[in-house]
Amino acid sequence: MKILCVSDQLDPLVYSSAAKEHFKDIDLVLCAGDLPMEYIDYIVSVLNKPTYFVFGNHNLEEFGFYHKQYETNTLNPSIDESLNHAHGASYAGFKVLKEGNLIIAGTSGSLRYNNGLCQYSDGEMFFNLLKMVPKLIYNKIRYGRYVDIFLTHAPPRGIHDKEDRCHTGFKCYLWFLRKFKPAYMVHGHIHLYDLQEKRVTRLDATTVVNAYSRYIIEFGDDA
Repeated sequence: MKILCVSDQLDPLVYSSAAKEHFKDIDLVLCAGDLPMEYIDYIVSVLNKPTYFVFGNHNLEEFGFYHKQYETNTLNPSIDESLNHAHGASYAGFKVLKEGNLIIAGTSGSLRYNNGLCQYSDGEMFFNLLKMVPKLIYNKIRYGRYVDIFLTHAPPRGIHDKEDRCHTGFKCYLWFLRKFKPAYMVHGHIHLYDLQEKRVTRLDATTVVNAYSRYIIEFGDDA
């Protein structure tokens, strides 16, 4: 399975008339946040492949449609299930979903740095992760594994993140990776101004990928 991962920047190769030809062998698209919904809509329309997205800490004009009851510092995102496939894409924020044989878990947002929308303390994000645990345990019993891909906007603490508060990663993501052992974690949020900068890191059983702009991963046939 070939997966196109995008985040944070409108990639000129994806956002082009030749996208369908360039990405004709793509099976799935993962959008890791800070992208206009119109861009996601374009990707779905052109590639016509299953597409999953989470929100970042910008481009939040439609965040309220997916979280119909929220406060700036919400602990419990309330998701409007009727919008699950708006724009032709599925919202993966604070959910555990299945696409064919692939199990995807996702979270939206970044570490809180200015009390803006879709920002969380590490404790709040940990609480949101805990709410997904029953479904993850069910997956382990039913399918023999908890999750295949963890889709987020922010990175884990100490992996691809920065020291400024806005771009610091979540410590609780490290717990999630070590406990539930996804094959991949796909995140955004960290811009790669130097494309030689490291964007793929291995942590135990998980390959952590920074999806900034565009990145393709190939998932094993046994998933």
